[in-house]
Amino acid sequence: MAAPNGDPLLPEAAVSAYLRGRIAGFSEIRGVVKSATGQSNPTFFLDTDAGPLVLRRKPPGRLLKSAHAVEREFRVMRALQGTPVPVPRVYLLCEDEAVLGTAFFVMEQVAGQTENDPRCPGMAKARRRALYDAMNATLAALHSVDPVAVGLGDFGRPGNYFARQLARWQGQYRATETGPLPDMETLIAWLDTHMPEDDGRVALVHGDWRLDNLLFDPASGAINAVLDWELSTLGHPLADLGAQLMQWRLPVGAEGRGLAGVDRAALGLPTDADYVARYARRAGLDDIPDMTFPVAFSFFRMAAILQGVKHRALQGNASNPEKARYLGALVPHIVQLALEGLSGAA
Repeated sequence: MAAPNGDPLLPEAAVSAYLRGRIAGFSEIRGVVKSATGQSNPTFFLDTDAGPLVLRRKPPGRLLKSAHAVEREFRVMRALQGTPVPVPRVYLLCEDEAVLGTAFFVMEQVAGQTENDPRCPGMAKARRRALYDAMNATLAALHSVDPVAVGLGDFGRPGNYFARQLARWQGQYRATETGPLPDMETLIAWLDTHMPEDDGRVALVHGDWRLDNLLFDPASGAINAVLDWELSTLGHPLADLGAQLMQWRLPVGAEGRGLAGVDRAALGLPTDADYVARYARRAGLDDIPDMTFPVAFSFFRMAAILQGVKHRALQGNASNPEKARYLGALVPHIVQLALEGLSGAA
């Protein structure tokens, strides 16, 4: 690993002083690598005498209320220890802003591979099939966890999850709006008028379920760890399924990370319908769910998140300013894809 670090977001002396006596066997940081991915919470890989660790912190500057919730990430991963959902072991949460200026937590570094391209280039067809099936099984396992039994009974508000989330992300979008976007207003209006009735289903939802938030064994396709729990809450399980289907409808490549136009059968990848049916069987659902609203909502939320990224870039406190500006420019395209998916909807 690279050393010295020199990143102002991770003063090594302050971190080392805080971790001594709080993590068994720790006395010093030998090297640091800042993760190049992620625009929300800066993440650092620490080479230490106690083994490889990961530190995840909030970004500096003025932050939106409830955004960059590293505290929630820490809490949910700690609660999921010992469940069928694989998560890293978390060591400590520091909410004393005198240490780094923001809250942060430290967890173990789990071995495994992550893949930004859902086509999984270079992977054998059978291995792709196994990986996608493991994703499906892990998602169903997550939604089978009893939130109350693991101490997360108060992890979300009661009532219609999609209605609450639509209100929340409308608020976030309005707070970071940088100019008029008529298509976004059309999408918001459609979501308002097509809000499904609350069916009473409540589960622990990840909030950003997609391939690049999973660490997997490249040899077997097994999921070693689920990462990035910042958006997790108690909600409707179809929100996670909708987020994954939404991701696949994005363009292929490093930024879109989607499957648009891909011959999935040739690669051993499931169709949306096959994936949803497999999930429904595992989740014990009586019927195959209609995913129109969950997918449209996921597009809206993604657009709202990227608008926040753009806003942070303009404010000058983005973790990666150049990439933040690029991602922010994608908001109109994300909204357009959402509306295209609704062209045949009632």
